[in-house]
Amino acid sequence: MRVGLITPEPGHPLLAAASALLTAAGHPVEALDPRTGSAPPRCVADVYLLKSRTPQALALARELEERGAVVVNSAAATERCQDRTAMAEIALRAGLPFAATRTVGGLGRWASGHPLTAPVVVKSRHSRRGDLVARVDDAAQLRALAARWPDEPVVVQDFAPNSGWDHKVWAVGDRVFAALRRSELSPGGRGPTRSLEPDELPPGWAALVRAAGKAYGLEVYGVDLIDAGGSPLIVDVNAFPGIRDQAGAPEALAGLVLRRAPGRDAAPAAG
Repeated sequence: MRVGLITPEPGHPLLAAASALLTAAGHPVEALDPRTGSAPPRCVADVYLLKSRTPQALALARELEERGAVVVNSAAATERCQDRTAMAEIALRAGLPFAATRTVGGLGRWASGHPLTAPVVVKSRHSRRGDLVARVDDAAQLRALAARWPDEPVVVQDFAPNSGWDHKVWAVGDRVFAALRRSELSPGGRGPTRSLEPDELPPGWAALVRAAGKAYGLEVYGVDLIDAGGSPLIVDVNAFPGIRDQAGAPEALAGLVLRRAPGRDAAPAAG
């Protein structure tokens, strides 16, 4: 079986470790850099791992899918997690406890006509590296943020009081990995990450994460949750996150690749 990586960073720790395992088992691995704009290979690999969210990477993944290759995650599933408006709508339809989200358009225009009466979280509508995610407590903070991001299309979520800690939960197929991290929205900013055993998660949270993966049609993904008054609240879903420093994650990814070879397990359909 031949395996392909759609990424500009094949040396990423998770990909590199999984690739080494696959290569040692006799499955050659080839990296495709979507930034080059070159045509897909004439001989298509059996399974591709899509760890890039750029338009070029998504276009390449779609072309490979059309030629019969299995892509994890699919281009469609990856794209679902880039638009936070669509992300919230999917969660609502699936009955997931997702932060109430409203789309307001350009931040500058919305800030100029919106009297802020309670803390909110402002996020770029389109998720990407270096996007906007900020807690805003008053009108002065909102004006300052709008001055820096005047034309940014954003979504707004009411701030849900919580402990200030994010539960970072990742899934690779059926395997769940977890960590606790001080939220970037807390007064002290983002803190270090502490790994958790899956059984350290509150009851039902691992099942909730798997339900989210099914709703979005994802196979390798991350779900950010907060404890909002004793109940879980999903604040973000990511396609193919880094899952760094999680023991067993490379093995889980290599195993998923082998299971997803043509003729084996099918990918989950989005709800």
